[in-house]
Amino acid sequence: MRKADKFRLYPTKRQEQKLLWTLTRCRELYNAALSERRDAYRMAGKSISYYDQKRDLPETKTEIREEYQDIHSQVLQDVLLRLKKAFDGFFRRVANGETPGYPRFQGRNRYNSFTYPQGGYSLTQDSRVCLSKIGSIKVNLHRPVEGEIKTATVKYEAGQWYIIFSCEVEQPLPLSVVDSEVGIDLGITHFVALSDGTFIESPGYYRTAQKKLERLQQSLSRKKRGSHRREKARKAVAKAHRTIANQRRDFHHKQAKELVEQHQLFVFEQLEITNISKRANPKQDENGTYLPNGASAKSGLNKSILDAGWGQFQQIVTSKAAYAGRTVAKVNPRYTSQVCSQCGVIRKKDLSERWHSCECGCELDRDTNAAINILRLGSSQRGDAPRVEAPCL
Repeated sequence: MRKADKFRLYPTKRQEQKLLWTLTRCRELYNAALSERRDAYRMAGKSISYYDQKRDLPETKTEIREEYQDIHSQVLQDVLLRLKKAFDGFFRRVANGETPGYPRFQGRNRYNSFTYPQGGYSLTQDSRVCLSKIGSIKVNLHRPVEGEIKTATVKYEAGQWYIIFSCEVEQPLPLSVVDSEVGIDLGITHFVALSDGTFIESPGYYRTAQKKLERLQQSLSRKKRGSHRREKARKAVAKAHRTIANQRRDFHHKQAKELVEQHQLFVFEQLEITNISKRANPKQDENGTYLPNGASAKSGLNKSILDAGWGQFQQIVTSKAAYAGRTVAKVNPRYTSQVCSQCGVIRKKDLSERWHSCECGCELDRDTNAAINILRLGSSQRGDAPRVEAPCL
C-alpha cells in the first residue's frame, strides 16, 4: 500500500530562489500546454493528447524554451501528466452529467508544487535531500521514512517549503479485533455524536482566531497594491490560516486515532458537504422585491460546517481504519435525525430542536438518536443483526 510522509524543508536563500524559479517554469508549462490543447480544438477541431505533448517536449527544450534544460526532465513530464489528469476528470464529469469544471489556467497563488515521479532525488545520512538541478537541501526528518520511496513532491505553503515522499509499504498487521461498532453523526452543536451516547466537542479553531484574522485582513486591505508592505501583510494572513488548518488537522488525527483503536466498524452519513454549505438562494415576490431569506443564519451555519472540517475527518478516519484493518461504511442520511431510534416512528423536528422526545418514552439528544439510526442502517447493509440499544433517558 502507499503511504505519504510530509517533511519540512529549510532551503538557503539561493536554493529558495531556485525552487521558486522551478515552480514558476512548471506553472508556465502547464498553462502553455492547456492553451495548446484549447486552441487546437477551437481552431482545428483536433484533440492533442498527453503523449503528443510529451513527445514534443525535447524539441521545446532545445529550440523554444532553453531554460527548461535546467529542470529535471521527469518534473516537466509530470506537469503534462497533471494536465492530463485534469482533462480526464473533466471528461468523466461530463459523462456522469455533473458540473464539468473545465481545466483552468493556474495563477502563481494556485500552482504550488512540482513532483519527481521516479528519480532525481535522494536522502543522505546527514538529514538532507538532494534534488536534481536544484541541490542539497536540509530537511527535518522528524520520523523515519518507511518503505520504498516512489515519488517526491516539493510543495510551497504560505512561506514554507515541504517535501512529500510517497512510499510503498507492506500492509501492516491489523489491530486486534474488538466487538464494538459505532455510528457517527457529524454536527455543529457537537463535532461528533457517537451511537454509544458520548460526544466529541468541536474546538472551533477558525471562530477562535476570527478576530485576529479580521485585524490582519483589514491591515492587508489598507496596503498599497504591489508594495513590499502588502506582501508582508499577505504572508501574515496566510500564516494565520495555515496555523488554523494545522490545528484542525492535528485535532482530527488525534480523535480518529482514538476511535480506530476502540471500534471495529464505523458508519458515517454520505454527506454532500458542498451542497450543504451553499449560500442561501435569494427570494423575490411577484413584484421583484427581494424578501428575507435567512442568508445571515445560513452564512453562520456554513462557517461552522467548514470550520469543523467534516470531509477531512471522514477521510482521515477512513485512512486510519484501512491501515488498522477496520471497516468504514456510509449510509443515506435521509431521515436519520427524524426517525425514533427506539420505535421507528418519524418525529419531524426543526434544526433548532436539539432534543428527541417520542411517545414511546425515548428521550435523548437529537444527534445521539441520529447516530444510532446511522449505525443500524450500516449494520443492515452488511447483513448483520442490529445490536443497537438506544441510551434513552
